[in-house]
Amino acid sequence: MKRRLEINGVIIVLALALVAIFPQVFLRSRSDFYHDLLLKLSGIACILLGQIFRVSARGYKAEHSQQGGRLIRGGPYSLVRNPMYLGILLIGLGVVLVLFKWWGVLIFLFVFVLRYILLIFAEEKKLLNLFPQEYPLYLKETPRLIPNPLALLKKKIGEYLPVKVYWLKKELGTMLAVLLGVLIIEAYPVISSSGARAYFKEAVAIAAVVLSFAWFIGYLKKNNG
Repeated sequence: MKRRLEINGVIIVLALALVAIFPQVFLRSRSDFYHDLLLKLSGIACILLGQIFRVSARGYKAEHSQQGGRLIRGGPYSLVRNPMYLGILLIGLGVVLVLFKWWGVLIFLFVFVLRYILLIFAEEKKLLNLFPQEYPLYLKETPRLIPNPLALLKKKIGEYLPVKVYWLKKELGTMLAVLLGVLIIEAYPVISSSGARAYFKEAVAIAAVVLSFAWFIGYLKKNNG
């Protein structure tokens, strides 16, 4: 885990350095206001949904894993086999949609595949050895990373995306850091060139999305204790 975090840290630092050195190459300029706003709101929604998946997956695993002695198949793990990686995918796509040009999605997906697909395969091999009876059935029933739309309709959302207060507390710092960092980078060019008033409409729309997700988290928490 420590080595994985170190590698992710290096990737993030390198990415930030490239963007800082060549901002005009990577960052999206404002063109059509409503098209740009739609991309930003979609990106923020992806970031928040990805954070919820990470919170739910980490919390559920910690509560039900019994120190690795049990195969976890409930909660977010009933939707996909790798909900934490799905959360990372959504967060990364969200950051790209908010800040970067369209081809940034292709670069992110390429890096994501290089970074995580081999890791996922290695973890699956390990789990097959640990749970030779249960895991093959789990492989057949549950997608690796992308949820089955029909599965979303068969269960209540609280069943596959549980959230509890103490799970949120552990991840709250990371959630706020990512969201605020992206919002600051996104807002700074507009405010610095045109003033805070020019950013007002955009800020209201973003606040509406954030408040909607705050309500959504409260709904999930209420349904899961």
